[in-house]
Amino acid sequence: MTHSGIGYDLHRLVEGRKLMIGGIEVPFEKGSQGHSDGDVLSHALCDALLGAASLGDIGTHFPDTDPKWKGASSLLFLEHAAKLLADRRLRIVHVDAIVICERPKLGPHFPAMRAALAKALGITTDAINLKAKTNEGMDAIGRGEAIAAHAIATVRQH
Repeated sequence: MTHSGIGYDLHRLVEGRKLMIGGIEVPFEKGSQGHSDGDVLSHALCDALLGAASLGDIGTHFPDTDPKWKGASSLLFLEHAAKLLADRRLRIVHVDAIVICERPKLGPHFPAMRAALAKALGITTDAINLKAKTNEGMDAIGRGEAIAAHAIATVRQH
């Protein structure tokens, strides 16, 4: 049996923070505001995976009220989600995601992101597809005040 889940995340972009996307630091003058490292892509993927397994959402497993997650790498969240899926005999078949921001250009960073995500999830890079879009100058994302990501995960019982 095959299951799918969707995920979404959005973070404000602020000065004085690193921009972590897909488990890597992307050079930029602003970073994602958040309780953990603010990795918008990893958070959306985590929600998609948890959704595919009917396990709630990232806030259920990693509440921003818990000090142990302060500044934590979001790759830990993905590792935990992958373990939860494995415990339920679910195998990650494929994940697909779109990161939406005006700047910086993300395409050159996709190979490193795919490698970091694949390692955290215990899958091959071939099972990960990433895309980037702008918001054509519209709303907070278009003004460079925020970054967002949408993701879908497909898992299969084994």
